[in-house]
Amino acid sequence: MFKQFRLFILAFVLLGNHSIFAQTTQKPPLHGKEWMAITGKPLGATAGSMIFQQGGNAVDAACGMLAAVATMWDVLSWGGETQALIYHPELKKVIAINAMGVTPTGATIEFYKSQGMDYPPAFGPLAATTPGTPGGLMTMLAEYGTMSLEQVLKPAMQLAKGYPIEAQTANSIESNKARIKEWPYSRKVFLPHLGEEREAPHAGEIFVQEDLYQTLGKLVEAERTALANGKNRKEAIYAAYERFYSGDIAEEIVRSTREQGGLFTMEDLAMWKVKIEEPLSVNYKGIDVYKLQEWTQGPALLQSLNILENFDLKSMGYNSANYINTVYQAMSLAFADRDFYYGDPDFEPKSPMRGLLSKEYAKERAKLIQEKNDPTIGPGDPYPFQGGKNPFLDLLEKRTEALAYHTPEQPISGPEDPFLLEFQSGTTSIQAADAEGWVVSITPSGGWVPAVIAGNTGVGLSQRMQSWVLDERMNPYNLLEPGKRPRVTLTPSMALKDGKPYLSFAVQGGDTQDQDLLQLFLNIVEFGMTVQEASEAANIHSYQMQSSFGAHEIKPGSITLNNAIPSWIRNDLRKRGYKMDFQERTSGPLNAIWFDWKHGTLWGGSSNHGEDYGIAW
Repeated sequence: MFKQFRLFILAFVLLGNHSIFAQTTQKPPLHGKEWMAITGKPLGATAGSMIFQQGGNAVDAACGMLAAVATMWDVLSWGGETQALIYHPELKKVIAINAMGVTPTGATIEFYKSQGMDYPPAFGPLAATTPGTPGGLMTMLAEYGTMSLEQVLKPAMQLAKGYPIEAQTANSIESNKARIKEWPYSRKVFLPHLGEEREAPHAGEIFVQEDLYQTLGKLVEAERTALANGKNRKEAIYAAYERFYSGDIAEEIVRSTREQGGLFTMEDLAMWKVKIEEPLSVNYKGIDVYKLQEWTQGPALLQSLNILENFDLKSMGYNSANYINTVYQAMSLAFADRDFYYGDPDFEPKSPMRGLLSKEYAKERAKLIQEKNDPTIGPGDPYPFQGGKNPFLDLLEKRTEALAYHTPEQPISGPEDPFLLEFQSGTTSIQAADAEGWVVSITPSGGWVPAVIAGNTGVGLSQRMQSWVLDERMNPYNLLEPGKRPRVTLTPSMALKDGKPYLSFAVQGGDTQDQDLLQLFLNIVEFGMTVQEASEAANIHSYQMQSSFGAHEIKPGSITLNNAIPSWIRNDLRKRGYKMDFQERTSGPLNAIWFDWKHGTLWGGSSNHGEDYGIAW
């Protein structure tokens, strides 16, 4: 009997029993041939699949998912902001969508300082930029989709009529109910059990948003009227756009926001427009990586890749002490530049992006990486690398003094540490691709719970004003100004190889987004992981960069490691000056699509970190 058992084990090892142990990840990879839809909620992914099954392309499906997750309050609402990268298969190029709202009239540095604030608040009507998500969705759909707005909004409207709310959102509402009660329209929507012990919806309870349903219905009505008057599909969608930003919907948003203490004007909404832009990119070992412009933190990933290209990462070994130390410091160098140089390129001064993204500048920055962590790493001077002179050298010298106020000594106490919750303030992410070659990567956000709801529209307002600085020593390019877009953390990603889509990827998580995205990319390119393995892998998170939220703190040398990191690596990193905390899952949550051109198929990854989910066919 024992001999037979040994023979079975030997045969098992030699043959590699794939039927039993083929699954090496906690979630299975997605495989598809025709289409793939991934986002932050299972019902959101289902909405994308419904659009695909009705014949829509990846842009249609992405818009359907965006509408659904905004309705489900997946760390965003309809009054938040949307940013996207779209691969256009006919033009064979990546297109950038900038649907970030702007600072309203009256929101000045002097105004916020007069309120006794060092930064705009994290919540409330004075935290709100103008709504961007509706305009972003309708612009993407009109320009690159194939379906009507009515078709794309149908799943979201069904959700607004009532859906079984999941525990994560329901419990977030309950834990934030004291703040929600400050705003009458939010209280009406979020707290159906006022006066009871639990005032938020229960998990699985049907959550109804009648006001939002009516608002979405008005957009559909505007489209129908335009079509009846002889307008084409694109013109009809823009008729709905106009109703939101210049018609009765805008009037109610402005009225109710001002009633609750906000600053919006009708002109703020009417003058705001979605921007279709050229993305920024660098080449890493033959792969072209694309990010949005410097009004996001996206170029920090590109800078990190440029710096890391000077090292043999593969020979260091995945998550070795040398690898972690090198990646950590590369990110510290790139994010120090982000913290000082990034801002809205439509305003002066303009960020020195040509110098920041030059390979020569990266080589100079790479020379600063040491055997031990350097907690004093600061911004460099990219101007000589674009043939210019830095106009803010005096502010660079003063920045250390200004940062001292933002560098508390307290260590991170665990996953519920208020600093971590702010630093990792979420969004959601959306990935879609189809057999025709359309690829979409979106990181929408803003209007998360607790949100101020704009009157009887059901639209939750953004909280993105907190990403401004009011002190030029912190960042002269990201000083608050009416009509300007704040520098945000939101950062979809796309990569092409040999001129064809290679990887489309995005993640939620505030300032950790481009950290996770960098590591996902390296996991695949340097260490040969599948996209699902890379989505679940044990990433690190650095806090040696200024938070874009709350009090904008920075914690040099602090690092979150996965519980699986062994003791000898922990000891090595401790000797290098790192202050460590540990979490069970450190993968994001990441969502990604990898393109298998050899077999003509799509591989999807959706990490095991949160509620993110994908469907493919």
